[in-house]
Amino acid sequence: MTQEMMRTLGLVAGIVLPFWNIPLILRINQRKSSKDLSIPWAVGVFSCIVLMLPSALISSDVVFKVFSIINTVLFAAVVIQIIRYR
Repeated sequence: MTQEMMRTLGLVAGIVLPFWNIPLILRINQRKSSKDLSIPWAVGVFSCIVLMLPSALISSDVVFKVFSIINTVLFAAVVIQIIRYR
């Protein structure tokens, strides 16, 4: 496998992985409850994601940059849903 293929696969995975948050967002919305999810867990994970974002933005690694941006936006939606339905 060439380096270019590995970068492309990494980029695709970096784009797709955060989209697995969408079923969680929809499930919380459908049930109108987030009681099975911990607010401290969600805020802790989100805080770490946000703290990593500046590093990603200045990185020359496109995979890291794209993953971090998409993950920050979609996990913010998860946290909003968790707090909204608590």
